[in-house]
Amino acid sequence: MPRPRFHTLPRERQQTILHAALDEFSAHGFAGASLNRIIAEAGISKGSIYYYFDSKEDLYAHLLREQVEQLIVRVGPFSVPAATEPDAYWSTIENHCLRLVRAYDASPQLANLLRDWMSGTGAPAIENAQRDAELSALPWMTRALAAGQSIGAIRTDIPDALLLAIGMAIGRVIDSWVIAEAPDPREHAAAVHTIVDILRRAIQP
Repeated sequence: MPRPRFHTLPRERQQTILHAALDEFSAHGFAGASLNRIIAEAGISKGSIYYYFDSKEDLYAHLLREQVEQLIVRVGPFSVPAATEPDAYWSTIENHCLRLVRAYDASPQLANLLRDWMSGTGAPAIENAQRDAELSALPWMTRALAAGQSIGAIRTDIPDALLLAIGMAIGRVIDSWVIAEAPDPREHAAAVHTIVDILRRAIQP
């Protein structure tokens, strides 16, 4: 997390630092990134970065949170499926997934950043950022689960916590496939359909 001083900076100044960090981390990955290059591009003094972040890991983790939040704003909002029958419900879920996939494809810097993130650094701050991203999706997933169960699109004979865990796992598959494999955009719709169909078969009655 940023230090309190970072949040007292003008928003424009915060964005200058984060844009410099995005350029560096997306181009070189976490391991190859240089705080000195970020500092130079952002136009801040060498020691001041540590007034704002404890470490390179903290800056990287905060950048991840910011980028994921901005992605959701650009793509969203995601409505909870309001369908009255299972096929329409799953079609809505598939459309939501496809929108995310296409948003990744439209932002090469974000895709590079997330690809590096998924390669794993083992840093606690970065693992916490991943957990935060998943937890932020949990309220929507819980509502979507209840909506699906109410119309017979999702089974009710196993605990909701297990159903949500399965949904999270499939979500990671979609993310890792899109980001790590960087498939041809022309294949996105067919691939998302296949993955959502796997999820549907796993949790439908």
